[in-house]
Amino acid sequence: MRYRDSVSNNLSDTRPSRRFRFAFRHRGSTRAWLSAVLLMLFGSPVVAGHQVPAEVMAIVTRHCTDCHSADLAEGGLSFAELGVDLDQPEVRERWIRAYDRVLAGEMPPADSATTESLAPRFESLRAELHAADLAEIQRDGRGPRRRLTRIEYEQVVRDLLGMPYLDLRDHLPADRESHHFRRSTQVADISRIQLTAYLEAAETALTAAIAHDEQPRSSDSHRFVGRQLFAETSTFGNREAMFFARDNRAIDDATLAASPTDESIELAIFRSAHWPYYGYPQGFVARESGRYRVRFLARAVLQQPGHELTPAPHGVTVTFRARKPSGPDVSGDVRGTGGWIDVASAEAWYETTIELKAGETFEYSVLGLPVPLARNVDGGPPTYRFPPFPSGGQPGLAVRALELTGPLPDTSWPSDSHRVVLGDLPFRKREASDREASGGIASIELITEAPADEATRLINRFLDRVTLSPLNDAERAPFQRLVVAELEQGASLADAVLVGCQAVLCSRHVLFADEPLAPDSNDAIAWRLSLLFSNGIPDEPLRELAREGTLRDPRVLAAEVDRWIEAATFERFAKEFSADWLDLKRLYRGEVDERLYPEYRFDAYLIESMEKETERFVAEMFRRNEPVSAIIDTDYVYANDRLSRHYELEPLDGSGLRRVDLPPGSPFGGLLTQGAILKISSNGVSTSPVVRGAWVADRLLGTPPPPPPAKVPAVEPDIRGASTIRELLARHAADASCASCHARFDPLGLALENFDVVGGWRERYRGLGTGEPVSGIDRAGHDFEYALTASVDASGTLLDGRTFADIHELKRLLRDDERQLARNLIRQLTIHATGTPVRFADRMVVEEILDRCEPTGYRARDLLRELIMSPIFLGPAGLEGEDG
Repeated sequence: MRYRDSVSNNLSDTRPSRRFRFAFRHRGSTRAWLSAVLLMLFGSPVVAGHQVPAEVMAIVTRHCTDCHSADLAEGGLSFAELGVDLDQPEVRERWIRAYDRVLAGEMPPADSATTESLAPRFESLRAELHAADLAEIQRDGRGPRRRLTRIEYEQVVRDLLGMPYLDLRDHLPADRESHHFRRSTQVADISRIQLTAYLEAAETALTAAIAHDEQPRSSDSHRFVGRQLFAETSTFGNREAMFFARDNRAIDDATLAASPTDESIELAIFRSAHWPYYGYPQGFVARESGRYRVRFLARAVLQQPGHELTPAPHGVTVTFRARKPSGPDVSGDVRGTGGWIDVASAEAWYETTIELKAGETFEYSVLGLPVPLARNVDGGPPTYRFPPFPSGGQPGLAVRALELTGPLPDTSWPSDSHRVVLGDLPFRKREASDREASGGIASIELITEAPADEATRLINRFLDRVTLSPLNDAERAPFQRLVVAELEQGASLADAVLVGCQAVLCSRHVLFADEPLAPDSNDAIAWRLSLLFSNGIPDEPLRELAREGTLRDPRVLAAEVDRWIEAATFERFAKEFSADWLDLKRLYRGEVDERLYPEYRFDAYLIESMEKETERFVAEMFRRNEPVSAIIDTDYVYANDRLSRHYELEPLDGSGLRRVDLPPGSPFGGLLTQGAILKISSNGVSTSPVVRGAWVADRLLGTPPPPPPAKVPAVEPDIRGASTIRELLARHAADASCASCHARFDPLGLALENFDVVGGWRERYRGLGTGEPVSGIDRAGHDFEYALTASVDASGTLLDGRTFADIHELKRLLRDDERQLARNLIRQLTIHATGTPVRFADRMVVEEILDRCEPTGYRARDLLRELIMSPIFLGPAGLEGEDG
């Protein structure tokens, strides 16, 4: 089953067909037979509509059919199959493709007998394509109704029920993507399997929302000191990885056993949490799912030889991980919780709140430390070797006490979420036998003498919370009939209302985002705004504007856009937009090759910091209204202690990101050279100018290369060091069909060759064969050896003939075309905001936006605001006082 708006442009059976597919094989001249057919076509009666102009068909006949006939169809394009009725979407899309290739100078090809540009003579086609596409948009909207992604749905349900920590996304199928975006209407449909998953997720949410007893749940308090602070008296990685200490010296097990609750004893940890490891307090398991408050008394220390502790000159960063208490053999979900906490060298109390599920415990997770792994030396049994200490000592965390309280009670009783669903009706505990007999899920029963009336009232109340404008009687009726029918079939009032609310949460009022087609579609605009900026429902100020019908007022809308950008929820926009536009959702895929890059082995702190850096950069790019050239280059980065080392900056202390000015000559700055971007565009083993160049051309510049031919092998760098990447590319480019395409993006990748697989700066490549040997012991305590091979040559020549010597010069060249950078940013924002890519009729709107933003340097917030105030976002009606 699919919920998708459909548009039919089929002609009636009485009209002559205006679309031809020539499947037969011709004899003789392609041009002759196609000319004959076209003469027949244009000699026939033509109905009113948008047609391919006759002059364009004449040009096609004269210049194009030798290469693009039914038999040849070079580039996958056959003019014999195009058709001429531009009111048919599939025909229009084919002609748009042909038009774009002519406009880009790809047709006719350079080796064609036709030397003149055909672009000026295709102007009449452009006008017809625009008119046909605009007519469809004005009639049907820019795209179909869109199903919410699972992240949007989770946030919407959180907002509706007042449950900010509700976890639903893992109950739902992963979203597909199109045009790089999961919000694309091309994949945001729904199947029976998906609908079943959404129904189950809604049931999970509603069950968690309501009370399950007459009294609020109680909290337990736990205090851990001495031996209680850790599950065992040692951990994997030898004594250097963890020990108990008193008076800054390690103590043995006998001393610890003699005074297990001595509060002068500290737990000292010098390794990060990674298998094999279980670092949870002794004996604690959560009895209920919920939020737990953690307080711990700790300090940052250095371990010296002999297992002695000294004060650390810098802090360490710690978080917690929720997990099952299953020892080193991890079972189930392991996830970070509680956020990053910077612990200073002076002992102090720290506090955070963690999320636990019933049956889970939590463990210490100190970031950025070694991760000892077992070695099998000479085929012997597994042994551990802690890596050599850094100069000055091995940083770590010393904990003296830990206090836990939870599950934390709701701030009111019944909870706000309970009142959203079941109102203020009195209730009592329900007998388990009654619930099992009726098949219900509610463990309470509501007390009332008029259950049918209350069921109708409560479902109407819930519908009013979901929708911005009151529904009419016909729209309410299905939900009202459902809850009453449940009662008549023996369901309790609570269960009947839960079923009704479940239906609401899986109805079009929640699960789908509408296209704002009508002039009075303020509700659709409000939902589109809130989903864009917060993933969730409209807040009260936005709901009020929708009720007033003022969201098409340019001053009101501009102010509302600025309000949302400054709100804390804008971080959600930055996270989701970056995840798709920049593919950050794939940042954690693929391990770095520890043979070639041992310094990055198990460095989760670096990867997480890079993710936060890019998300912060994107958020601030809009908040600070940075010029679009910031995509390519800036004189600053956002860094913390780990990133400052990665980018070779002055040392920073702490995990918090801050804006840092770059020193003169730094190759970093801008999205282009951020660690996350460079890791995503490599495979963890080697860097490929082909892959990186194509990625940059597509995601940042908006000039995506065509897909590679199916039978042409990819260029794989030689990690043995026998061949340089330029030698491999030269062999690949010996094929003329490859060279013409690769010239568009390979140079972009070559300029990035000074950056390794995680974005660190390098002057020479690494290999496993011949070269200058480098050896040592890595973060896991394992030996490594690799070879430094050829020097990096980051020079290149762009397609237009401009040359560059390194990344600095390439950045200067790319910044020259700020308009294209801005055009691409608008295109990416358009898909994310509306679910539909920029259509042909939208192109003129995009250019108008660019014209308005040009005087101030195409600034990011300006571009986003102008897009939202355009018909692309608002629908054909546009702003008040303007023509759509």
